[in-house]
Amino acid sequence: MLVRRLTKQIGQDQEGATVQTILRKTLGLSAASVRRAKGAAEGILLDGCPVFTNQTVSAGQCLSVVVGDGAGSDQIVPVSGPLTICYEDEDLIVLDKAGGVPVHPSQGHHGDTLANFLLAYYQAQGLIAAFHPVNRLDRGTSGLMAVAKHAHAHERLQAQLHSGRFYRTYLAVCQGVPVPRRGCVDQPIARAAGSVLRREVCAQGAEARTHYEVLQTGGGRSLVRLVLDTGRTHQIRVHMAFLGCPLAGDFLYGEELPQLPQRFALHSAAICLKQPVTGEEISVASPLPSDLAALLD
Repeated sequence: MLVRRLTKQIGQDQEGATVQTILRKTLGLSAASVRRAKGAAEGILLDGCPVFTNQTVSAGQCLSVVVGDGAGSDQIVPVSGPLTICYEDEDLIVLDKAGGVPVHPSQGHHGDTLANFLLAYYQAQGLIAAFHPVNRLDRGTSGLMAVAKHAHAHERLQAQLHSGRFYRTYLAVCQGVPVPRRGCVDQPIARAAGSVLRREVCAQGAEARTHYEVLQTGGGRSLVRLVLDTGRTHQIRVHMAFLGCPLAGDFLYGEELPQLPQRFALHSAAICLKQPVTGEEISVASPLPSDLAALLD
């Protein structure tokens, strides 16, 4: 089975440093990642031999560390199913999720989720990995979703997500046309009283900012591009409803549409992130699905 391992050739400028220093400052591992590596078989090797993290290194030596998961996700059963893979490397995978497909198993959905399908794909590739979603999508949302292949990559990508270095662009078809056609909704969001699911704009809520721009209109609706400064639950859905233009088909904040069964008109259209190990910029785009485009006719 495949397990992800990072290697580092020790340079002259790192002569005399400890293994711990190289792991934390050069390879960027968190304290939790170092602890996981210590507990793994041959988790930390120096020139192919097990080593303690307080040992010093010499120029020319090769340090390697396991960052891959030691096991899959115990609560998620691998089940073969459709996956659209837009990008993949040793550390992450970017999927194009269909609208109406749940991300996580839940009551009534134990074997038909993106997590089930992805773990079956990993299994077929001989990869040991748990399910590490980075940007989560509602069941009714389609489009791009990044998933880390191991905990170290997940930590690095989550840090990007919460610092603004992980860029996400959404497309939505809304009822009506927002006024003005371009702007920023800067309104705090909190859980609605008495509801498990519903959120609402509330002065005591968490800060939330959504930038929007109308790209097209038709059929009494508008195609809107949205960029998030924050990532609150249901943020786009709540903010567009606040403007008086709920997403088409949104059962919770607007009205369901028969032509959009089990989904609403929101699509994760583009993401741009830094590869969690190399730092290389990765950009992926996904066009508006045809069933959403048809709403503007």
